[in-house]
Amino acid sequence: MIKTKNLSKKYGDLVVLKDVTAEIRKGEVVTVIGPSGSGKSTFLRCLNLLETPSGGTIYINGVSLMDKSTNVAKIRQNMGMVFQSFNLYAHLTVLDNLTIGPVKLLGKSRSEAQAGAMDLLHLVGLAEKARNFPDELSGGQKQRVAIARCLAMQTEILLFDEPTSALDPTMVSEVLAVIRRLAREGMTMVIVTHEMEFARNISDRVFYMDEGIIYEEGTPQQVFENPQKEKTRAFINRIRSFTYHITSRNYDLYAMNAEIEAFCDKHMLTAQSCNYLISLAEEVLGLQSDFSDINISLSYSEKDGSLLFICESTCEECNVLEDCKREDDIGIKLIKSRCESIDYKYEHGKNILTLRVKGVSRGRGC
Repeated sequence: MIKTKNLSKKYGDLVVLKDVTAEIRKGEVVTVIGPSGSGKSTFLRCLNLLETPSGGTIYINGVSLMDKSTNVAKIRQNMGMVFQSFNLYAHLTVLDNLTIGPVKLLGKSRSEAQAGAMDLLHLVGLAEKARNFPDELSGGQKQRVAIARCLAMQTEILLFDEPTSALDPTMVSEVLAVIRRLAREGMTMVIVTHEMEFARNISDRVFYMDEGIIYEEGTPQQVFENPQKEKTRAFINRIRSFTYHITSRNYDLYAMNAEIEAFCDKHMLTAQSCNYLISLAEEVLGLQSDFSDINISLSYSEKDGSLLFICESTCEECNVLEDCKREDDIGIKLIKSRCESIDYKYEHGKNILTLRVKGVSRGRGC
């Protein structure tokens, strides 16, 4: 039902979308995920020309939106969009918000439009609010009315631009429940969302967008459980990372420790976790013989709470915890006591020591 080819969008020198090519089939639910600024909402807004693409083509049911002879307004009637803000008419009742479009644009009689609107309000659980005004509704109720208003236009495609981002967490579930119901009934939907579990459960396919492109796509199982690309893995696991580069034996220990503390504080890791990392850094560096090119990296996953300490050193192959024959060294014993697991590999001329830190928890930070 939707096809884009080499879709691009620029704002001056800022490139937001780069040659995006995608197909969305009838009855398919596609969720679009990715970091802020990756082009997700712009992609969605280009699909119904709320944003005019800088290049490429868009086809809706085989009709080119970019053709000057296309009746874009007619296409939009078949493709509803639900925004972060609800965009309801504040001076109209809920019922009137749903009937104004069918009466004015579809030529329905008022009684016919009202009957259809009441059916839709029953569907979204708001029939008792038909005579209320938007200001008398909660955020979740307003968003459900906005969905019903799109459906009142007999749309075949629904576009959702982060439909729960403006809602109190207690109201998110009621909106997602309505979207799930529409998915079960075969509505074609494209949903930009930050609700990862929702995306996993509802989608036929997932687009992960980054740097203005569809960086990776696949089934929810593929994208969420076995992402193939590094940026996708980092996003799905909500990995936060930090790297400190050392080029001399006379490195600034206090500056490094301060940056580790800042990383822990930013991600609300406890003081104990912070102290573990600082002591690991000092002990691991104390075992090095070549300081010409060392990277100390931290990788924290918000998804599973794992915290990795990684030391990469460019020198001859040597596992400082095993090959150096220093099992009696108190520093090595301290390192091993504070790690759940230790992994070593030599790759591309680098010794890579990966320590999974034990006892990681979140609190007030350092």
